[in-house]
Amino acid sequence: QEQLVESGGGLVQAGGSLRLSCAASGRTFNSNRMAWFRQAPGKGREFVAAVNGYDGSTGYADSVKGRFTISRDYANNAVYLQMNSLKPEDTAVYSCAASGGGRNFSPYSWAYDYWGQGTQVTVSS
Repeated sequence: QEQLVESGGGLVQAGGSLRLSCAASGRTFNSNRMAWFRQAPGKGREFVAAVNGYDGSTGYADSVKGRFTISRDYANNAVYLQMNSLKPEDTAVYSCAASGGGRNFSPYSWAYDYWGQGTQVTVSS
């Protein structure tokens, strides 16, 4: 059974850094798009970053561009999100997502078929 498991969340002060990991199992997603989304309390799910399934091209939400970096580990069937210069408004549950077949990255949640349970990131001011 396909599964995505996130880790690396926690509490950090504004200006600090965290690195989120998403480990995939049950099948390989190396050829498919993968992404990170987040959901803050009382708000809808928001696109954060995504990576292509064939050339590693990436896309970011304007709110995180220049601060966050998404990357893939093909050997370990994983994706990471390096978050620097964190702000209190980055506080949210961060979830990893993967497509069952699509390769080009997308900012839309409907383009992804598999989701992790999420990891909490809290940034204090």
